[in-house]
Amino acid sequence: MNDLIPKRTNAYAQEIASTRDGIDITRGYTGPLLHASDKVLQGRGGGDMQIYEQVRSHPQVETCLSQRQLAVIKCEWTVEPGGSRAIDKKAADHVTLQLKRIGFDERFRKMLFGVFYGFAVAEIMYDVQDNLLGWSAIKVRDRRRFRFSPEGELRMLTMANMWAGQTLPPGKFWTFATGADHDDEPYGLGLAHWCYWPVLFQRNGMKFWLTFLEKFGMPTGIGKYETNAAPEDQAKLLQAVQAIQSDSGIIVPKSMDIDLLAGGRSGTADYKTLHDTMDETIAKIILGQTMTSQDGSSQAQAKVHMDVRQDLVKADSDLVCESLNLGPIAWLTRYNFPDAEMPRVFRQVEEPDDLDALAERATKIHAMGFKPTLKYVQDNFGGEWTEGAPPTPPDTTPPANAADAPASFAVANEQPDAPQQMAELANTAIAPAVDAWVEQIRLIVEKADSLEAIRDGIDAMAPDMSFDQYATAMQQALTAATLAGRYDIMQEVGGASGG
Repeated sequence: MNDLIPKRTNAYAQEIASTRDGIDITRGYTGPLLHASDKVLQGRGGGDMQIYEQVRSHPQVETCLSQRQLAVIKCEWTVEPGGSRAIDKKAADHVTLQLKRIGFDERFRKMLFGVFYGFAVAEIMYDVQDNLLGWSAIKVRDRRRFRFSPEGELRMLTMANMWAGQTLPPGKFWTFATGADHDDEPYGLGLAHWCYWPVLFQRNGMKFWLTFLEKFGMPTGIGKYETNAAPEDQAKLLQAVQAIQSDSGIIVPKSMDIDLLAGGRSGTADYKTLHDTMDETIAKIILGQTMTSQDGSSQAQAKVHMDVRQDLVKADSDLVCESLNLGPIAWLTRYNFPDAEMPRVFRQVEEPDDLDALAERATKIHAMGFKPTLKYVQDNFGGEWTEGAPPTPPDTTPPANAADAPASFAVANEQPDAPQQMAELANTAIAPAVDAWVEQIRLIVEKADSLEAIRDGIDAMAPDMSFDQYATAMQQALTAATLAGRYDIMQEVGGASGG
């Protein structure tokens, strides 16, 4: 096993399959800056992100993208200390203050566009607050102004340095990339890459659709001229034909003829199907489903589609929060509190539990003989809790004399009244008879191989079932109830006459 351990660990710690010096055979030598490997961006947009800005201007794209982003922003965010020490909590409180100062939700929303374009860039402005380094602002910049070096360093293109870009100081810019299937692509691969073709097809289809509708609304004029017509006469006829669409009356020579060529009404040029299909494709790309942006078939299907969207919302939240925790928050905490555990910012994407339903469930489980732990109570119901002493059972010891008897209004220590006692005695007396019946029925069910056999067995058993014990118990209970009722009346009459 020891032979597998590298003897020269420094050689194994170095990066070998880098993108520097043109050793990446998929790129070759690219100069001081890497270019995005996105084929659509390179082939259709010349490497400029402006082509994806045109994609974003599509109404369906904007609608679905806003729905996905706002579903993240509506979730409350919190900063969790990295440990339980005082310095850990102090570091978390400082980060919370900075996020409130910069308007975190709006910054977060703009960084979420990195999911659409592939990557996002934000610049951090620092200042000093109570002898601690803080943030005065975080500004999300236009990604078109930035490129990456072969080493993965962020560079900013300027008018004075368009070739290699301006080198940027560390800890100043917050970036994240997503969508690529390997780490050699610092630009990521955004949703815009996948939305490009549906948007293009729909926009071109819309153009032909409008032309199609125009043909139905206004037929095409056809002008006929003689074979020996002069060029200037042909030009006049063409002008007259073109004027049909806008003018109500035209003048043409008698020797020329104009007909109207109307579009056939029997065709099925269904451009709407193309339009709707592309809308559905865009919704699936951005939201993972269609029913939260269009009409659905049923409530059950809509719930499934909402769950799919919720998964994407959580993924977006985790992605941006992770880049923030590993970048700006880590830089700020290491500078101000070098001994503290790193705090963590996250958004509460999951819907909170119904506390009433949770408490009812816990009560039922407790009735089965199980006791929840203190950690379970704190995790599910929040707040601070301590385990209380078990309730003291009531004292059922009879008093030594009448003077020690509890007051008449102490209802908790009173003995059950006569009807309750008789009901309990009757249940006890009847129980053996009922148990005997249940045992007979159980034997029939065990031997039967069908519902009809059970029915026939119970019918056959009915004449032999003994009701004597049941009748005797009920007779005793009714007799006792009658005597108790008479006793209560005598007591009330005697008490009234004695008063």
